[in-house]
Amino acid sequence: MKEQQQTLSQLDIVILLKIIALGDKPWLQSNLAESLHISQSEVSKSFTRSKYAGLLDASAKKVSRLALMELLQYGIRYVFPQQPGAIVRGIATAHAAPPLNIIIKSEEPYVWPSAKGNVRGQCILPLYPSVIEAVKKDNKLYELLALVDAIRVGRAREKEMAIKELKKHLVDGK
Repeated sequence: MKEQQQTLSQLDIVILLKIIALGDKPWLQSNLAESLHISQSEVSKSFTRSKYAGLLDASAKKVSRLALMELLQYGIRYVFPQQPGAIVRGIATAHAAPPLNIIIKSEEPYVWPSAKGNVRGQCILPLYPSVIEAVKKDNKLYELLALVDAIRVGRAREKEMAIKELKKHLVDGK
């Protein structure tokens, strides 16, 4: 029997960030699946990949925050790159979303495409399509994903600020 190479998916990053966004709140795989608008089998497969990569402990309950921070800081823009696209209506992300929009004022917002969005800007595809719905009920997840997008598509200053903010959430646990 042939062994299959385990490779991370964009969804794995989203699920790990969701677990971090939940903080100390108890959760089940079914809760994660429902809140992220994905199937429970997708969560289960993601846990397998994340455990293999050392991003999740053997019990699948604790995220290795330092390992995830390293991946986001040094690898996310290479593993899951994104280029700003056409001007569309959508939900603000990267430097145009909290918490960076408080610090950075820009006339060039980046958005996840959504007909229900309230901002016009350059299109950035989210890490996973269902996050557009998931962030409507989870501000902490929204902030974490927007910071990740700032690393994926931002300029040097934006990336540096996003990394600093992410470290507060992931490493310092704030």
